[in-house]
Amino acid sequence: MDVRRRNNVQVTGTGPRTMVFAHGFGCDQHMWRLLAPVFSQRYRTVLFDLVGSGMSDLSAYDRDKYGSLQGYAHDLLEILDEVAEGPVVFVGHSVSAMIGMLADLKAPGRFAAHIMVGPSPCYINDGAYVGGFTRGDIESLLDTLESNYLGWSSTMAPIIMGAPGQPELGAELTNSFCRTDPDIAQHFARVTFMSDNRAELPALRTPTLILQCSDDLIAPRSVGDYLHQALPHSTLRVIENVGHCPHLSTPGTCRDAMNEFLQATLES
Repeated sequence: MDVRRRNNVQVTGTGPRTMVFAHGFGCDQHMWRLLAPVFSQRYRTVLFDLVGSGMSDLSAYDRDKYGSLQGYAHDLLEILDEVAEGPVVFVGHSVSAMIGMLADLKAPGRFAAHIMVGPSPCYINDGAYVGGFTRGDIESLLDTLESNYLGWSSTMAPIIMGAPGQPELGAELTNSFCRTDPDIAQHFARVTFMSDNRAELPALRTPTLILQCSDDLIAPRSVGDYLHQALPHSTLRVIENVGHCPHLSTPGTCRDAMNEFLQATLES
C-alpha cells in the first residue's frame, strides 16, 4: 500500500532537518495549523493522519495491527523511510508522544529529538503513580463512548479542549471527534486509555521536551513530573493553559518553548 496515501502524508517547508507532527485521539493533522507553519522556514515539515483518522485510508484500518500502539509506531517508521532523510524532530500530541517513543525504540538513530505535547505513559492510577483516572473511571468512559459515541463526543470534547475563553476550539474538537468513524474511534480509545508504556521510558535516550499544561484533565501535572523523572534526557516545561491542546489554545507559548529547546539541543 502507498504509505503517503494511507496516512495522507503532506510535506512542506525547507531546511536541513525534518520535523514530523503527529496528532492525538479524535484529531487529524489540521490541528497543527497554528504551529507547524512557524517551523517550515527552518525545517522540512511532515504532517500525516493516523490510520483511522482524518483523511487517512480507512480501508487500511486493521483491528489486530492497531490493537496496540506498536501498529502506529510501525506506520510512523514507514512514513520516515518514505519522506525523511536523517534523524527527525518528532512532535507528538497526547497518545502520539508514546507512539513516537515506541518508534524510536524500534529504530534507534531515526529521531534527533522528541517534543511531547500533553503526553501520558499511563492514564490509570497505580499505587504511587497518579495518571489521573481510576480503572473504573476509564471503564465507565469507554462504556459511554461505545454506547453513545456522538453524545460522548459532544460532552467530552469541550472538556478535553479546555480553553474556556475560546469556545470555538471546543466546538472544533467536537466536530473532529464526530467526523471520526465511531467503530474505529471506540477501538482506538480503548487502545489509548488502556495503554501503559511506563516500563519503556528509561530506554529512551533521545533528547525530549515535555510540554505540560498547568491544568489538564487528561494529563495532570503529576504525569509530567513522572515523565521528567523517568526519561533520562528530558526537559519539562509547564505551560499556563487550561486544557489538553495547547498547540491550539496557546500556540505562541508552545512555539517559544520548542524554539528554546531546539536551539539548546540541536541548533546551537
